[in-house]
Amino acid sequence: MSVKDYTTTDAPSERKHNILGMSFSEVAERLKENGQDTVLIPMGSTEKHGAHIPLGTDSYVTMEVVYRAAESADVLFTPLQPFGYSPHHMGRLEEGAGTITLRAETYRRVLHDVARSLIFHGVKKIIFVSHHGSNTKPIDELMRQLRYHTGAYISFYKTPTEREANVVQHLFENTPEETPGWHSSELETACIMATADNLVHMDRAVDDRAHAPAYMGSEFSKIDGVGTVKFRNSENIWVPMEHHEYSDTATIGNPFRATKEKGLQMFDAMAEHLAAYVEEVRKFEVGEVTSDYPERA
Repeated sequence: MSVKDYTTTDAPSERKHNILGMSFSEVAERLKENGQDTVLIPMGSTEKHGAHIPLGTDSYVTMEVVYRAAESADVLFTPLQPFGYSPHHMGRLEEGAGTITLRAETYRRVLHDVARSLIFHGVKKIIFVSHHGSNTKPIDELMRQLRYHTGAYISFYKTPTEREANVVQHLFENTPEETPGWHSSELETACIMATADNLVHMDRAVDDRAHAPAYMGSEFSKIDGVGTVKFRNSENIWVPMEHHEYSDTATIGNPFRATKEKGLQMFDAMAEHLAAYVEEVRKFEVGEVTSDYPERA
């Protein structure tokens, strides 16, 4: 399977959903239709993963889910923003080679300007979508600002993964101890097999686990990629750790039970869940939405 070009490809139906391939008049007409005031904004990442899958793993997963959900729920979506908030993946020199991260303030400004641009033209409901968990870390203040200043409905949908993988839990073969939904493990490997299998190199894959940073000593432990460590059986300590400090190979889990078929099933489940959320959002009553021009200089 060749890598899908999401910049030019739209859903298989004749009705367009990717605004990158629509004219301004087509978008304007769509926004006037009943229930068409909602837009998905995919937020990706370009960051270190295990050596067997690409830096763009989170971007590929995000776009495949958005692409499928847009067709199912008949909702517009924007082009992917391929860079996210990934400072912890930079690593030491050459260790995270290829990783590109935005500063938190830059990331928030991107979300702000994209949202305000859409709201100015009549969008009332915005759903940011991302597979990269750390993209959720800097956003609460920004999302509240957008809501308070414009009156629009604003939300951030994190595709089912990591500790919120209930939507696809039934598809995992790995045990919870093998952290199947985590970084470069069963879920991500299967999904890349399903959408860009020529980018998967299982000969480079490893079965690995997270651990507390070595400098902390034996009193601390860590089970996955959440930004906390366990101390005396309590996980209430948040530490700004670097990914290489708790993951030796950028793989947290066992990727070896991943299959293309499983990845396709995961995409079906994730897209159905997002599409169902879109349908519920359409029912929300949103009052007057206002926005002046976003900052342009």
